[in-house]
Amino acid sequence: MPTILRVGAYRFYFYSHEPNEPSHIHVDRDNLSAKFWLKPVALARNIGFRAKELREIQSIIEEHQETLEEAWNGYFDT
Repeated sequence: MPTILRVGAYRFYFYSHEPNEPSHIHVDRDNLSAKFWLKPVALARNIGFRAKELREIQSIIEEHQETLEEAWNGYFDT
């Protein structure tokens, strides 16, 4: 499960066994977790984050969207 980015307390990563799904990123902080699609950036799943924090996380993803997509495509060779 490659970590692609760390911003503050957040870790952005993907699982190496999910190549058949659209490009996405998982985000963890403490025992909280979320999954966002990358094209377009949208929440796919949330476990514990409050709405305000999800908006902050989405902004971070949008800011680094190109880097995250390049990492996904490079890893899965798409």
